Amino acid sequence: MQAVETNTKAAVLEKLNKKPLIISGPCSAETEEQVLETAQRLANTGKVDMLRAGIWKPRTRPGSFEGIGTKGLPWLQQAKKITGLPTTVEVATGKQAQDALHFEIDMLWIGARTTVNPFSVQEVADALRGADVPVFIKNPINPDLELWTGAVERIAKAGIKTIGLIHRGFSAYGNTEYRNAPMWHLAIEMKRRNPELKIINDPSHICGRRDILLEVAQKAIDLDFDGLMIESHIDPDNAWSDAKQQVTPEKLAEMLDAITWRKEDVNSEEVHAALEKLRQQINHLDDEMMQILSQRMSLAEKIGQYKKDNNITILQTSRWNEILERAFKRGDKIGLSNEFITKYFDAIHMESINHQNKIMNS
Repeated sequence: MQAVETNTKAAVLEKLNKKPLIISGPCSAETEEQVLETAQRLANTGKVDMLRAGIWKPRTRPGSFEGIGTKGLPWLQQAKKITGLPTTVEVATGKQAQDALHFEIDMLWIGARTTVNPFSVQEVADALRGADVPVFIKNPINPDLELWTGAVERIAKAGIKTIGLIHRGFSAYGNTEYRNAPMWHLAIEMKRRNPELKIINDPSHICGRRDILLEVAQKAIDLDFDGLMIESHIDPDNAWSDAKQQVTPEKLAEMLDAITWRKEDVNSEEVHAALEKLRQQINHLDDEMMQILSQRMSLAEKIGQYKKDNNITILQTSRWNEILERAFKRGDKIGLSNEFITKYFDAIHMESINHQNKIMNS
């Protein structure tokens, strides 16, 4: 394999500004041969912008493969020389960040298990102070936007100029379909709060299995994510970690070809006019909904006064069950999912309780 010219920092930034940004590589760097072959086959697809590999692997329980360690970093250096593609790794400690910089890794990311701990994020931030390297930050394991925001702020205060976000799903009790529940609304809210930051999606860690990767990747693109990070391995079934969620470089290329790549906007006055008309209708309906909700809360306050006068508890479980059952039946007829109805009515119910509580304790 012939070496090609490695990337300058300007070239790396140009890659990061590309949309969609595609990052791929093995969950774990296992051997030099595995890393180099994976990198070459990914480069051969012509669809990958950056190579990733897990060097240090924070595992939930001891005894699992926890990464090859620092000796794998030269393998990524060599992969970059051979393919010309920039490289990225996860770092969880100050020492790991320093080692990655020493071996000229082009971009770093902070993993979900690190984002959840402000002390760990601060340690990485201190190690990176003054460094000229892009840093992407995965959402914390638990659904807490303030932790995610705090991690961004800590890295920014260390002087890092190029910061991005990675949505990899959240741990959720009772979740069975995904390894990590997407909770798309949280990623959308983080994007709304930080429109200047690039946000990419990690279907591999959301899905935990390869058969639904395309479905999740497509939804991310439909939601205007800036790219994807997808794990790829030359022999996925025999990977040393997360075997079920990895795909071969060739399967990755097929999946990327199958995605419908959408644009945030189009240069068409006719389309804009049609969208604006529909949006105005939505605004009108939203205004009506707000008025109806206000009226509902006024009725809840009157009910609260009756309960106060008659010394009745706020929560009436049988009534709440009746409301939900009625809503489920109505929703099924008009195409609304039980999940949406539950979340919607939960929010209304809690607001009603708050209004009644003010009456009861006034």
